[in-house]
Amino acid sequence: MVLSFSDLMNKLKKKTFEPVYFLHGEESYFIDIVCDYIEDHLLSDSEKAFNFSLFYGKDSDHRMVTDTSRKYPMMAEKQLVILKEAQDMKTLKDLQAYIELPTPSTVLVIAYKNGKLNMNTSLGKVLKDKAVVLESKPLYDNQVGQWIEEYLTGLQRKIDYESASLIAANIGSDLQKIVNELEKLLLNVPQGQIISKGDIEKHIGISREFNVFELQKALAVKDILLANKIVSYFSDSGKNQNIPVIFSVFSFFSKVYKYQFVAHLPEKEQLEALDLKNNYFLRDYKLAASKFSQAKLVSIFHHLKEADLHSKGVNYQATSKSNDDILRQLVWQILH
Repeated sequence: MVLSFSDLMNKLKKKTFEPVYFLHGEESYFIDIVCDYIEDHLLSDSEKAFNFSLFYGKDSDHRMVTDTSRKYPMMAEKQLVILKEAQDMKTLKDLQAYIELPTPSTVLVIAYKNGKLNMNTSLGKVLKDKAVVLESKPLYDNQVGQWIEEYLTGLQRKIDYESASLIAANIGSDLQKIVNELEKLLLNVPQGQIISKGDIEKHIGISREFNVFELQKALAVKDILLANKIVSYFSDSGKNQNIPVIFSVFSFFSKVYKYQFVAHLPEKEQLEALDLKNNYFLRDYKLAASKFSQAKLVSIFHHLKEADLHSKGVNYQATSKSNDDILRQLVWQILH
């Protein structure tokens, strides 16, 4: 049975526990949340002393996991067996026999990270039929801002849309890293106060004046001076931000390019075409679309691709450019 993360968590919160869980995918955050929840809620602390076993794939094999899972709980209704880093277990496929006929009093959780198992294999087919399966997929970049809002809402905290988007644009889609930064905010921003860009600058270190959003706005209005000030700020920060900055600028101009084809449509249809939740950034796309022709946008995409490759070391020596030079040249190419 394949479940989404939200459906799986709803079942767990209702104390509905199944004999086997298989958690796999590229996004480790959701896998860790499910593992931790089951570990924290299936057994009491006293029951864990005799009924909780933790294995790591690199240091164990299917026999160890199977033999432990076949045991019966002591002074408890259930026992819990967790196999972490299952992708490193050489004999993982041999767990199939146990999964086909699991022990009802055991909850076996298999955490398979950094990729997904081929579910068309013999093991995969048995898992889909006999176990609860979660495929933990990374969020798309345009989903991260909304995820931040929803995460904080679940903690009864609030953040404005632009601030959530600012965090997403500067940190990326690594959810655990985002959560770590949000915890800093929650410790320092009083309950009941809406988290603002000022709070983000103070407690996370993302400038509200010199960030990727402000760079996009400067590029949109062809403000050469401001765009170069922001790039200089990135350089002075001591962090190599080329790849996330280039990706964000590419995403921005991709939206601008799409907007030119839907500019004649009603705003609701424009939002749907651009996959936007609201019209907050629509004015920026509209403004940039009036200043950049389609031919210029195509050339910008070419320059962005070239800058991305140089930032990753492709033809890097041939260019003899530092990371700072790559961004400065990109800004010049976009605005001239």
